[in-house]
Amino acid sequence: MALNIVVCIKPVPDPQYYDKVSIDPETKRIIREGIPTIINPVDKNGIEAALQLRKLYGGKVTVVTMAPPNAVENLREALAMGADEAILLSDREFGGADTLATSYTLAKGIEKLANFDIVFCGVESADGATAQVSSQLGEWLGIPHLWNVFEIEAEDERNLKVKTKVENGSMDWEIKLPCLLGVAREVNKPRFISAMGIIKAKKKPISIWGRDDLTLEDERIGLTGSPTKAGEIFEPDLKRKGEILKGSLEEVVDVLTSKVRAAGINITEGKGIGSEEVSEDE
Repeated sequence: MALNIVVCIKPVPDPQYYDKVSIDPETKRIIREGIPTIINPVDKNGIEAALQLRKLYGGKVTVVTMAPPNAVENLREALAMGADEAILLSDREFGGADTLATSYTLAKGIEKLANFDIVFCGVESADGATAQVSSQLGEWLGIPHLWNVFEIEAEDERNLKVKTKVENGSMDWEIKLPCLLGVAREVNKPRFISAMGIIKAKKKPISIWGRDDLTLEDERIGLTGSPTKAGEIFEPDLKRKGEILKGSLEEVVDVLTSKVRAAGINITEGKGIGSEEVSEDE
């Protein structure tokens, strides 16, 4: 039996441009305009898990995201990895959504696909890091869901054996399809994109669905449907600066010692910072 597999991904700011990221002082949200995005790293593990199951049982892998229009490029990358089709949920009315409104909108997009067997999500995003969307999405869809999955074994096409990370250990589970799995990075190693994958991705379909394409309750989407409000978000005031000390070794050590003591750090003669006394018998 072929599987219909859905993978939810999120575009996040490219780490190479973190110094360009700023916070809107009024909305307390990240200003993303002009910042290049990448696929949230652990979401690629979700794509890889989907592709591996498709190889075993056949079927189709659909990638879904809720994001601005420029997320098409991120979806194209997912298609280049091997996904079959992609769906972008994009509308101004979706803006300002917290995790609850986001998971609700994603659920409605997935439900429009009608038939799905497995939904994969990453455990958390690199920007918000709330680790809430996958579990909320499982609840909206009304299907069994597990979080922090680091091992997946297909028992057959309708049952999976999985392991989840918990504090000080792991847990073994058997879960029936349809289900949702929030995967951790340890679950697999995402494949590299080939030149042929990039070429094929250009011919694969990307659908864009807005507010009018989905059956939604207005009070559950966007800013209106977001009960979570940020109390305070601010950019750190970085005061660190470098200073080059010149002179002989003894002179440099004396100056450095004075500066360290002036900063309130205690230094004991004959001991390095963080060192321990060692007796002559040891």
